Amino acid sequence: MRVHEFQAREMLANAGVQVPSGGVAVTVDEAVTAATHIFSSGNSIAVVKAQVHAGGRGKAGFVKVCKNIEEVRTAATFMLSNRMTSPQTPPEGLEVRRLLVAAGVDIQKEFYVAVLTDRATRRNMLIASAEGGVEIEHVAETRPEAILKQPLDSQLGLHPYMARKMAFELGFKGKAIAQATDALLKLAKVFVEKDATMAEINPLVLTMPDAKNTDGRVMAIDAKFTFDDNALFRHPAVAALFDAQEENPAEIKANEFGLSYVALDGSIGCLVNGAGLAMSTMDIIKLHGGEPANFLDVGGSASEEAVTEAFRIIISDSRVKGILVNIFGGIMQCDRIARAIISAAKTVGFQVPLVVRLEGTNVVEARKLLEAAKKEIPMMQTASDLTDAAMKIIAATK
Repeated sequence: MRVHEFQAREMLANAGVQVPSGGVAVTVDEAVTAATHIFSSGNSIAVVKAQVHAGGRGKAGFVKVCKNIEEVRTAATFMLSNRMTSPQTPPEGLEVRRLLVAAGVDIQKEFYVAVLTDRATRRNMLIASAEGGVEIEHVAETRPEAILKQPLDSQLGLHPYMARKMAFELGFKGKAIAQATDALLKLAKVFVEKDATMAEINPLVLTMPDAKNTDGRVMAIDAKFTFDDNALFRHPAVAALFDAQEENPAEIKANEFGLSYVALDGSIGCLVNGAGLAMSTMDIIKLHGGEPANFLDVGGSASEEAVTEAFRIIISDSRVKGILVNIFGGIMQCDRIARAIISAAKTVGFQVPLVVRLEGTNVVEARKLLEAAKKEIPMMQTASDLTDAAMKIIAATK
């Protein structure tokens, strides 16, 4: 589960990490009110940031540095009336429903820090770079030596000496070393205590020196957190932060019926049982020149109602030009899928080609059911194996 930047910043602030002051707005007037408070508090800059679950906001024009109220009003009006499009959004972009209006800071240096699980070593890992505020993936690809790594202790998490060593390696000086060490320790603590899968600050900044802070201040001015869905029952306060409006409605509907669904960009809808078989099905579709429209695993114990709903979800995607059903009957018996197909044809209707490949438990009975229903489902074909099914659905959609 993902949360918005303003929610992640609040978690960091509650943990004791320094973050700039700010407020959340859902209207232009609210953004102006928040900015007025920022300017009246002695700040010369207010930053308006779209709150969406996608990166690339700055390059897309959805992070604006404003020097007066009119600039804030213009930025808020633009963001709340336009969809944000970036390499991390769908082609149609994302609607912006919330803005974060935060106090600007005078930045001396930007850093990247994050805690996540390293699958290669099966350990939680603190990673950091002195090249923050940029696309860290690009840095990792072009200059991997710029990425610092520190495994966490499996029992005690991030030790103070580990955090202090990282602060030195990042180049912090003077009193800023203690501040950076403290921020890293608190970030790691939040990661572990909240069952996060990623806790990222990009950028963590060192501000310019001032009279009170001769070595500058270490502050988090952007944050991104994701959490383990399977652990949310232990964290009701985190679960309450879920924003359904930021998620694909079809994925939320699928979750209600115990289905694993992920929308993709292709035109061939897939209904499969088992994650591995689903991946193989998508691979063979691509092998023969097609593009899958979704990953959909109905699992081994889905009811006929759930399978019918799976068809409904697939058909609701306007990009779907054909559907491939690939079932290997084990716990999920083939005749249940066959009855669900027939039921879906009556309740939902198939207006696009449908290719069905069934094998396994009760397959003979399933094939008889489908054969008897062919007049009711004229768009349906059956296939002898997965290759045959993939070739048939691709031919039918072209």
